[in-house]
Amino acid sequence: MASSTPFLHTFRQNISAIAKPEKFTFPFCYEPHPLSVIAAQEVQDYLATQTDFEHNFGLTEGQEGLIIGKMFGVLIVEDENGNLGYLAACSGKLAGTNQHRYFIPPIFDMLDPQGFFLQEEATINALNREIENLESNPKISALKEQIELCKKLNEQELAEARALHKKNKAERKTIRTVQKEVLGTEDYQELELDLIKQSYRDQHEYDVLKMTCKNRLTAIEHELNTLVKEIEHKKESRKSKSSNLQNQLFDQYHFLNAKGEKRAVLDIFEEAINLLPPAGAGECAAPKLLQYAYLHDLKPICMAEFWWGAPPGSEVRKHRYFYPSCRGKCEPILGHMLQGLVVDPNPMLENPSADVDIEIIYEDQDIIVVNKPAEFLSVPGINVQDSVQTRILARSPEITGPVIIHRLDMSTSGILVIAKNKEAHQFIQDQFIQHTIQKRYTALLDGIITKNEGLIDLPLRVDLEDRPRQVLCYEYGKPARTKFKVVAIENNKTRIHYFPLTGRTHQLRVHSAHSKGLNTPIVGDDLYGKRADRLHLHAGYIQFVHPTTKKMIEFEVADPF
Repeated sequence: MASSTPFLHTFRQNISAIAKPEKFTFPFCYEPHPLSVIAAQEVQDYLATQTDFEHNFGLTEGQEGLIIGKMFGVLIVEDENGNLGYLAACSGKLAGTNQHRYFIPPIFDMLDPQGFFLQEEATINALNREIENLESNPKISALKEQIELCKKLNEQELAEARALHKKNKAERKTIRTVQKEVLGTEDYQELELDLIKQSYRDQHEYDVLKMTCKNRLTAIEHELNTLVKEIEHKKESRKSKSSNLQNQLFDQYHFLNAKGEKRAVLDIFEEAINLLPPAGAGECAAPKLLQYAYLHDLKPICMAEFWWGAPPGSEVRKHRYFYPSCRGKCEPILGHMLQGLVVDPNPMLENPSADVDIEIIYEDQDIIVVNKPAEFLSVPGINVQDSVQTRILARSPEITGPVIIHRLDMSTSGILVIAKNKEAHQFIQDQFIQHTIQKRYTALLDGIITKNEGLIDLPLRVDLEDRPRQVLCYEYGKPARTKFKVVAIENNKTRIHYFPLTGRTHQLRVHSAHSKGLNTPIVGDDLYGKRADRLHLHAGYIQFVHPTTKKMIEFEVADPF
């Protein structure tokens, strides 16, 4: 495919036998099309052998410095003559620059030395340094200390004055009592006037002392406030400049779609989620690729994104693995950019188990125990209502109170306990809360685990920019602990038993895949590993105390894989 379009790559291998997809890739859940796989492999070959730039991906043993793995994307495109080629892009900057021989440029180059962004950023950075210097002024801490000492001194002097005046008052009272019996009326009245003058004098002295103390403290506070106000003024200036710079930056991002319609990023996010765009919106590979294709009259055919390099500290990312586009930054933008293309359906809007029956393995007057199929919801979702809960209520409408006691991820199969009345629900739920219920999951991991057993302790929280993915977070994450025991090694895969001590979202999936966990994803994990026929994770055993008999009962279902 000979083309004068910059950055448009011709396939090195013969792709004539590969049929084009009928629909464009749904970017948030997909199996890469063979054309995307070939293009990605060619980009990976380039990354592995290129000498165009130096970037520490963390792939060279012993290499020092900051390790930064990156997400790359490929977009298969068709020109006006029906010829296929591909574009390649990197999310964010690469090797400290946005300009590369092989990868398309960004929608707006923030690193252009002649551009407004770096120049205004330099002004803001200078303000940051000024603020840091002002905040580190030793006089500030000295004045704060003086204020505290002054407050204590003031309180001490005022307390001593109050004590003295109280003593004087008591003495005047004694004098009145004694002298009233001794002095005549005229002499006593003269004495009373003198005592009143003494009282006024004490009050005046106290008022003068209060004013002296106040002025003494005010003088120090004024000196401190002068320094603090200077800092606050510069912070307000920084805030204003940062806000103006961000708005000026947003103005550079206008996105096209297949209909030729252009929309500003601010309008896109306001309409989609009624929020401002997050930092970096528009800098991911997918929007950059589509924008470049539209600008150069190239028809998007399919796309894929993959990770290259060592994983970041908090996320699960595997070298060379394909991943969906992030939702926080890209979903609103791509929602606009894909308009006019025929796109694969969103699987989250479809019910993959509409014709699947739920197996009931036990039932009595208090509970129902089911074997939930994989890809079946425990409770109704936003888009799909069909679930274990709705099926059970349709089957047994006489059930009262809460139904679901615990949940399994949609992709996880296995034992789910259902309550038929409020009392049973509360009794069993208390056991979950107190961690007295024994649970065992079986998983098939996509690799060999050499350690026979152990404990994984990695706190988790949701990835705010890419829900429902979970990330490792020691600061804000909730405790997540999992015991494991290897069962067998089968065809370079590990069958393992998990005994979760907590019940966090995606706990077993992240503990399996994260580099600080077992560093080996569960087979079929489309979020943290590679897609397959299903997620090979099964809740196969549970033991708890029955709500009525108060006897220990247990259930076990064989692994379906």
